Amino acid sequence: MKSIGIDIGTTSISLVLAGFPDGTLIQAVTLPNDTFLPSARPWERLQDPAAILAKVYPALEGLLSAWGDVAAIGLTGQMHGILYLDRSGLAVSPLYTWQDGRGNLPDYDNGMSVCRCLAEACGAKLAAGYGLATHLYNLKKGLVPAEAVSLCTIADYVGMALTGRGAPLVHISQAASLGLYDCKTNDFLWDIVKEWGASPDFLPSVTKELLPLGAFRGIPVCVSIGDNQASFLGSVGEDRDCGLVNIGTGSQISVLSHTCFQGEGIEARPFTRDSYLLVGAALCGGSAYAALERFFREYAAAAGGADVPQYDVMRELLDRQEDTDESWTVRTSFLGTRENPRETGSVNGIRLDNFRPAALIRGVLDGMAQELYGLYHTIQTGTGLSPARLMASGNGVRRNPALRDILRARFGMPLAVVAHQEEAAYGAAAAAVSMSPKIRRG
Repeated sequence: MKSIGIDIGTTSISLVLAGFPDGTLIQAVTLPNDTFLPSARPWERLQDPAAILAKVYPALEGLLSAWGDVAAIGLTGQMHGILYLDRSGLAVSPLYTWQDGRGNLPDYDNGMSVCRCLAEACGAKLAAGYGLATHLYNLKKGLVPAEAVSLCTIADYVGMALTGRGAPLVHISQAASLGLYDCKTNDFLWDIVKEWGASPDFLPSVTKELLPLGAFRGIPVCVSIGDNQASFLGSVGEDRDCGLVNIGTGSQISVLSHTCFQGEGIEARPFTRDSYLLVGAALCGGSAYAALERFFREYAAAAGGADVPQYDVMRELLDRQEDTDESWTVRTSFLGTRENPRETGSVNGIRLDNFRPAALIRGVLDGMAQELYGLYHTIQTGTGLSPARLMASGNGVRRNPALRDILRARFGMPLAVVAHQEEAAYGAAAAAVSMSPKIRRG
């Protein structure tokens, strides 16, 4: 049978058509998600839900027209962010993305942010960009639209739009991404939610199962799953002997577990009703390397060169670096960490004999790998889990062979790149075919 998966990413929107049970990737379509809204506030990162839908509909119709005979449609997308809905299920706000920084603003209460207030008052771990951090800040500042009665993620909203559904139904993988969620009980921390002024009615209904939301052109549409879970499903499946490194705008290390372990920098995210992904996320990830490219590009332009991407030059410099050349030691927490937003990056180990661009370039790549390995070490120490190999996904690692080599050496295990680039959309397509016995039978 054929299934379509749709991934509403931060910078791109991907659709794949795959055949199951053999898993053949039949066609993939990727569009730029250039729907960011202008803002004078540097911490505000908003996207336009209507513009996102305007991209999804024609791409989906094109696949259906070209192939037909599709059994299911699956959904995934950027986690943590929220948008507000009215009583008809229509968006009445922009999408407040996972990159939105209002949760760290110190003007929430007595010079402290909402995330810090929650941590000090009740020990709740909540990071800026998580939906309930955004919602609590908006409530305090009177920014919740008057017509709003509920909230959900962007992938959930796309599912509602496709099926005409009036109220959100959210899978546990998306619900947990909003924050203030107990993965052991698979429910929100209602006492904290209510104590801090949020109405429980605003939060969406939650399901542990992959249920159909409704239908689009007669095709069942599956409840959306988190993009981290979808990427793991599309890259690794349910293999406990394989970890997943994803490096895109941010980066993550994910390991499958039947234990709900949480350590410093590690989240247990629902995967299936009885398993979890243990995830360590670095906020900067691939954007650290992108920032370095901008640094070199700015210098090249100032020196009279063309203002063009410098990635090829950076790769050439790495290729020419001697094995005996010592790289700089770079800490790539340029955006802080989820545990400490005020954390900064650093550069050490500079001497006259290694004062070369290649030493900085490799140092940044080493730093990206080390940040993920440190998170993996926390998982390994806390659980005893020790995968034998790694799969790698995301453009940050796919386009950079030097980074792949560094990851292999740092983790000390074989690493392979996921064959298809749209792994989250592929995982959503795979999830959709399992949403009901009727669909599984084909």
